[in-house]
Amino acid sequence: MSAWALEGQTLVLRGNGVDAVPTAEEVYSSVIEGSSPWPDVPPGKTGEASSLKFSRYPAEVYLVIEDRAEGEMPATILMAQPQSGSGFRISAELLSVGHVVEAGTWFPLTPSSVSTILDLLREGEVDGVGVVSSFRGLLALKKAAANGEPVTDLTSSDRQSATRLFRGSDEAPAGVDAKLYTYQIDGWRWLSFILREELGALLADEMGLGKTLQVISALRDPGTGSKVSRSLIVAPGSLLENWKREIDKFCPDLSVLKHQGSMRTGRPKDLERYDVVVTSYDTVVRDLSLLKMIDWSVVALDEAQNIKNPKAKRTLSVKQLPRSASLAITGTPIENRLTDLWSIMDFALPGYLGSLKEFSETYDNHVGAAASIEPLISPLMLRRRVSEVASDLPERIDIPEIIELSETEAEEYDRIRQAILDEYGQSATLVSLTKLRQFCAHPGLLPDHDPENLPEEFVKFARLLEIIEEIIQCGDKAIIFTSYTSMADRIATAVRDRFRAFAEVLDGRTPIDDRQPLIDKFSQEGGAGVLVLNPKAGGAGLNITAATHVIHYNLEWNPALEDQASARAHRRGQTRPVMVRRLICEGTVEEIVEERVQRKRRISETAVVGVSGAEGEYADLMAALAQSPMRRGDS
Repeated sequence: MSAWALEGQTLVLRGNGVDAVPTAEEVYSSVIEGSSPWPDVPPGKTGEASSLKFSRYPAEVYLVIEDRAEGEMPATILMAQPQSGSGFRISAELLSVGHVVEAGTWFPLTPSSVSTILDLLREGEVDGVGVVSSFRGLLALKKAAANGEPVTDLTSSDRQSATRLFRGSDEAPAGVDAKLYTYQIDGWRWLSFILREELGALLADEMGLGKTLQVISALRDPGTGSKVSRSLIVAPGSLLENWKREIDKFCPDLSVLKHQGSMRTGRPKDLERYDVVVTSYDTVVRDLSLLKMIDWSVVALDEAQNIKNPKAKRTLSVKQLPRSASLAITGTPIENRLTDLWSIMDFALPGYLGSLKEFSETYDNHVGAAASIEPLISPLMLRRRVSEVASDLPERIDIPEIIELSETEAEEYDRIRQAILDEYGQSATLVSLTKLRQFCAHPGLLPDHDPENLPEEFVKFARLLEIIEEIIQCGDKAIIFTSYTSMADRIATAVRDRFRAFAEVLDGRTPIDDRQPLIDKFSQEGGAGVLVLNPKAGGAGLNITAATHVIHYNLEWNPALEDQASARAHRRGQTRPVMVRRLICEGTVEEIVEERVQRKRRISETAVVGVSGAEGEYADLMAALAQSPMRRGDS
């Protein structure tokens, strides 16, 4: 004779010392309906079943994901939810049993939910002890949770949660000639993991935190013992030279090619010889058939907000590039709508957020929708704010940014340069370079400017507006220095018109008595704002610590003047790191100015240098006139 017995959470039939596990249907038939399918088992509640309650309503099975210790993959917990009352934990073995006893009550388990959970455990690559064993498995479970499947995601989903999967370490990337801050080492380790897993990710640190260096470090040392080859970096055309120089500076053993311009190669083998190829979005569109002939190890998009429009030709083009891993880099992953983020993530990990139609139907463009999508993307998006890592940072961060002129702009610059040489020759003075310096601020400043010969928006001005947009999105304030009155007006007008933000000008036209009240208004303005100053009028005696960003739009020949101007924000009373950015047009007079300023800083010669000539000035003038953006080539 067999009798009902309770073994843990399982109701079994025990006879002759052997336990048999019946199905939920067999238990229901024998105990609840009183029709025992076994001749040696009396119907109804007998044995240990007599003390139990029996539910006619099945419990639904669901899965919970939760964090473990730092550096460990999350764990899963199996739960059963009866029709009434609280859910309770069950063991994985009960999935094959199909029923469970909890707190004196027997519940059948819904067969469909059991089947779903078994599929999810396989897709999530959950091991025998309930731990998610792979990053891909974690993503599968997070996607299931977001899609409304029986998964409850309790893992961290803040902006830095992606780094929880790795234990903190002082280990630095090999072959990188730079000292990375702690948060940058975390970013390098995370990016390296993404590359090794051949997945995709979005690095969305705030501006000034060194996203470029983190990416370069991951390419040089992805944790495999060797550097990454066949990497393609796509960036706005104006930033290609900056990328090339940063790679040469930090990782000189990475070979890099700038694939741009009319002399660029049309043969894939020429590109495959290099570790890193940097090119522009526009060139990807034009050379798509060529670039598709290469199986790239990684494709990285700088200023990835450039593909926020899912239907734009550049977006559709970069998504066609063959690649093992994808990196998107932007400080502004959402500029206007949540679909901006969808388009970027659809490049990073195609299909992860579903189709555009599915995404738009699921996530409306409001704060609640943004919060609900955060757990889904948190493992693939790393975003640190300056305020969060301020303890790692120095009080002042200097960021020289090399900006490459377009071909048309370079040709026009060279025409003006040659005209000056033809007119002045060896008799050139600093005054004779004014036209070149004005051009580097904006060709529209030149009295004889011919707009027909140039693009509608000057590349340096366009880059400035991109930087300002990110500053405004972060709710920060910036002071911008330019020597030219009409340029100051142009900047302030653009900020007011495009971003609807506070923007005023303080220069020689501003009465002295009105200057401090204007700074007070700027400082007290709630939210973001921009104050445009002339370095002479606003460069001394003023305290503007409300600003955490300083931008030198056009460089000054005298380093003391520039340092004085930067000190308006970086001085006692400032509680946050100050980002000091200098915009330098590549292959122009501004590069000579930058070299001159750095040289004079090194020798601590900060006396004002006039046009009458100080030591080395004539050589600098001649070097400036010899510098041409037309000589840059492809490499």
